[in-house]
Amino acid sequence: MVPTLVAGDQLVVEWHAAAREGDIVVVRRGDRLDVKRAVRSDGGGWWVEGDNAGASDDSRTYGVVPAADLVGVARWRCWPWRSRGRL
Repeated sequence: MVPTLVAGDQLVVEWHAAAREGDIVVVRRGDRLDVKRAVRSDGGGWWVEGDNAGASDDSRTYGVVPAADLVGVARWRCWPWRSRGRL
C-alpha cells in the first residue's frame, strides 16, 4: 500500500463495516489478513488493489474477494503520526 501506508503504520479498523469505493479495507486471504484498496463492487464481492501496482498481489492476481472475506474498513492511521491521520 506504499505510498499511502508503509511498514510500521498502525490502523484503527472498523470491523464488519460496509465498504465504499476508494476505502482502504482489510480482507481475509486464506490464513492471513491483507490491507488493500476497494476499487469497485463486483457481483457478490469486491475488486481490491494495492496502491503500488508493480509490487502488489491483489485482485489482478486472485480475482474478486467475496464480500464475506472483507472483514473491515481502515478509518485512521494512528502510528506513526505523519501529519495526516485520517485515511
